[in-house]
Amino acid sequence: MRQEAYSYRSDPSVPAFADDKPVIVFDGACIFCSGWVRFLLRHDRHGRYRYLTAQSPLGQALYRHYRLDADTLESNILIEDGVARFKSDGSIRTLAGLGRPWSLVNVLRLVPAVCRDPLYDLVARDRYRIAGRSRSCLVPSPEERQRFIG
Repeated sequence: MRQEAYSYRSDPSVPAFADDKPVIVFDGACIFCSGWVRFLLRHDRHGRYRYLTAQSPLGQALYRHYRLDADTLESNILIEDGVARFKSDGSIRTLAGLGRPWSLVNVLRLVPAVCRDPLYDLVARDRYRIAGRSRSCLVPSPEERQRFIG
């Protein structure tokens, strides 16, 4: 799905938010997804990314804006320069944004998304079975809190 850059800004159902840095929208109740965010926080030495739980009002509005199921939350969203990326494309771009050695993951872009996304879908669909579900969303440390929206 390709949308106009910053299309969410003209959607009255999406509250305004700081989008001057890439934003990762993730399932905060998913232990697997929260682990991904913890990994990114640890390796994002330059504070490139901001984070937003899909359960927040803004996260829910963005899921609806991009016509994603706001109940199953089966895709993280990377919003970078106003453009949303989903599934394997979003994950590859996120990891590559950390710099070396993580940027070597860009080689996976040679594999068509039609081949990458079924694996992403499989993990997304079974993520609670793989890692479990938390009763509450990820709670950032006081130092990390400034990197979260909402």
